[in-house]
Amino acid sequence: MDRIGQDIRALRKARHMTIVDCAGALGRSVGWLSQVERGVTTPSVRDLGQIAQLFDLNISFFFRSASRNPGEQGLIVRAADRSAIGSPDTGLREELLSPGLGGGFEMIRSVFAPRSASDGMNPPREKEDGGVLILGRLTLRIGARQFALEPGDSFQFHKEAYGWENPHDDPAEVIWIVSPPIY
Repeated sequence: MDRIGQDIRALRKARHMTIVDCAGALGRSVGWLSQVERGVTTPSVRDLGQIAQLFDLNISFFFRSASRNPGEQGLIVRAADRSAIGSPDTGLREELLSPGLGGGFEMIRSVFAPRSASDGMNPPREKEDGGVLILGRLTLRIGARQFALEPGDSFQFHKEAYGWENPHDDPAEVIWIVSPPIY
């Protein structure tokens, strides 16, 4: 439960929500949410469903690795336990590779569908992004610049608008690092 509370706090902060805003959106008290975030109170499955909906996640996000060896929890994410994040409707499928959101960064596996593109530019946010293209080819726009990436190429940028496009017939795969965690 400590990890769930830490993830909820990280999600709330990544979305620049105060504990008052979040508790209000959930119809719960600030005290209750504070206890959940600190691991003092265990949220019900219904509560977790509402929290997941608030952050546009699937409820399974909170149960990743729950059946694994307790010594691995918070340290190891097995491939079968990865949490899907985001929406495949955009041509982008993502999996959270990090065991939790309480640290200084998160790791994400992003698969960009053939002939897909971001819906314009993502606005600059208080975060730093970096990654490496593992498979395929991808066009990455950072601010006014555009870069054609090939497997093995890496990138890093801070507080800049960005967009992407995969104009090719094959998927592109990126291992993405984001600091601080945003999911």
